Amino acid sequence: MKVLIVSDSHGLTKPLQEIAERYRDSVDLMIHCGDSELEVNAKELSDYNVVRGNCDFRGEFPEEFIHRGNEYTIYATHGHLHGIKQSLQKLYYRCKEVGATIACFGHSHVLGAEVIDDVLFINPGSILLPRMRKEKTYAILEIIDKKANVTFYNTDGTVLTTTSFELS
Repeated sequence: MKVLIVSDSHGLTKPLQEIAERYRDSVDLMIHCGDSELEVNAKELSDYNVVRGNCDFRGEFPEEFIHRGNEYTIYATHGHLHGIKQSLQKLYYRCKEVGATIACFGHSHVLGAEVIDDVLFINPGSILLPRMRKEKTYAILEIIDKKANVTFYNTDGTVLTTTSFELS
């Protein structure tokens, strides 16, 4: 399974389309973790499963998106309703409630990936306003058997870093 994850595009359109076009034929799922600031029916979002961020006021995006795959369940949200800038604890509990083993979120604009008690947390950063680094980023999660590779990319498609995790 291969998943493209973006977040916090804050009105950008061209990079969203370019990223979707780059991976349309090579990923199984595309997720936008909120703060697109676009209309719900915007063509730039047509490839993405989009959740509502705290800056999304142009329509009724869902608060969360759940993808139940063959082996793993992915939970996506923006993060502001779970207090992710303080702790991942509320997000962790929501994952446990819905049976998710992977959490995708944004809001902080800080990229990162880590496993906490068998839940893989992925924040792709921001493709407009990154924090704690200069690169504007997105992520691709690739799961092969029980190994998850999370690769972060610059918006031009350059690989920045890859981290691997064992999933249970």
